[in-house]
Amino acid sequence: MTPGLRAAQAMDVPAMAALHAAAFPPAEAWGADAIGMMLGLSGAFGVISPGTGFVLARAVAGEAEVLTLAVAPAARRQGLGAALVRAVLAAVGAAGGRQMFLEVSDGNAPARALYASLGFAPVGRRAKYYADGTDALVLSRAIFEEEAG
Repeated sequence: MTPGLRAAQAMDVPAMAALHAAAFPPAEAWGADAIGMMLGLSGAFGVISPGTGFVLARAVAGEAEVLTLAVAPAARRQGLGAALVRAVLAAVGAAGGRQMFLEVSDGNAPARALYASLGFAPVGRRAKYYADGTDALVLSRAIFEEEAG
């Protein structure tokens, strides 16, 4: 795993909630209860850069989904988001996963650019999915053997 990144644990949930609140508008921020519940789902796991960002994902039956990615505003545009997603791709690939999915707001140009740079492409749209009324783009990409390390 990339230096500075480690597996998220239950003790990280309050800090993850604080990061999520800093990274998202209030109506979209997940609290500690939601993050703890997501982290506790079967097949779910997280990767954290303490104090700067984290990603939660879930892998089941060869497919995986990024549940959320949060990077503190002061840590953006420094490669952390890409490192977090790459860590998830590697973990899922090592476990035999072959396809990764995620949802991103159609209005979030920086996140869309990040995901495009990592090889994600649109495969669907969820109309008016987010609290602000924007659509969610469903993105996907294959996970390749070399990502498994």
